[in-house]
Amino acid sequence: MPSNYSSIQDLTAMAYNGTPDYDHANPARVGLLLTNLGTPEAATPKALRKYLSEFLWDPRVVEIPRPIWWLILNLIILNVRPKRSAETYAKIWTPAGSPLMQHTLDQTAAVKQYLADIDLTEIEVACAMRYGQPSIESTLHALQKKNVTRLLVMPLYPQYSAATTASTFDAVAQTLSKLRWMPELRFINQYCDQPLFIKACAKQISDYWKENKRSEKLLFSFHGVPKRYLLEGDPYHCQCHKTARLIAEELGLSSEEYLTTFQSRFGREEWLKPYTDETLEQLGKDKLGSIDIFCPGFSSDCVETLEEMDMLNREVFTDAGGGDFQYIPALNATPHHVQAIAEIARQHMQGWPQVTAEYDWKAHHQERAETRRLALEMGSEK
Repeated sequence: MPSNYSSIQDLTAMAYNGTPDYDHANPARVGLLLTNLGTPEAATPKALRKYLSEFLWDPRVVEIPRPIWWLILNLIILNVRPKRSAETYAKIWTPAGSPLMQHTLDQTAAVKQYLADIDLTEIEVACAMRYGQPSIESTLHALQKKNVTRLLVMPLYPQYSAATTASTFDAVAQTLSKLRWMPELRFINQYCDQPLFIKACAKQISDYWKENKRSEKLLFSFHGVPKRYLLEGDPYHCQCHKTARLIAEELGLSSEEYLTTFQSRFGREEWLKPYTDETLEQLGKDKLGSIDIFCPGFSSDCVETLEEMDMLNREVFTDAGGGDFQYIPALNATPHHVQAIAEIARQHMQGWPQVTAEYDWKAHHQERAETRRLALEMGSEK
């Protein structure tokens, strides 16, 4: 055996996070981790610089060779964009902080309550952000301490994209790869055509129409991605159109009564078309009397919906000659959205015994007590 074997062994052991304080009597649990994009901690240039540095350095978000991108990001973008972005965030910031954060926390609490109401109180529900806090890493460690041995990760992105959903998986996998005892893992990579999600979107729109006058045209606006992603096989474009079509069918709309566009582009590269701002400008020039906007790709209202859509694009439409502009809020923590999230999660948890109504929790606790007794005998617990 090599003389340095013990040293190598020590280094290997240090690479994996163990659970020396593991409580053998703690019942094994199922965890549901809801994730979203993230948000800066404050509407300040300093907070935006930190947030943008993490977000824009993700190779899933910007697919440019790292040395070149490092120079562009650190020498140009992070010296210019944080101040401008802070001013944008300040327009939608609330006394409670970030709208996206607050909506995500509300969704998490509501989903937990929904599951408790149907006697699934043993499911640990938590939320995390891909960028910023609470981080995916810290939340996974917290779930591990609660003895979550089966984990379902549900990114709140209805449509799959490598820049969002796959990036979330990267972060989850990176953390789990460092654990000595990783949980059994399931991952929802899209729910763009799930009936409950489609019905939730349709109800959000129809409820809005009940309280407000319905406009001449409904526009579905999704976050854009570079056209190159589509050409390289990313299904996002197709899934966005499918979502829009299914919502329109649920509402009984004809193809002439709605449009599907893409917003939030930046840089010089061509992105998915038609662009939302250019479409609204043209509709304004055509003297369209009224338009309703809904963003089915955003599970929570955020800077892209509240500032870019409801403020900037409103001006684009009206300044070009358009009439009434109505932004329909995102699903947020509405009861129909909470039900959709919880029930889609339940579908993906099928087969895990703790999720079934017949699960014998008494026997489970007795088994854990016996496990703890054996652990005490072996000296692994004090």
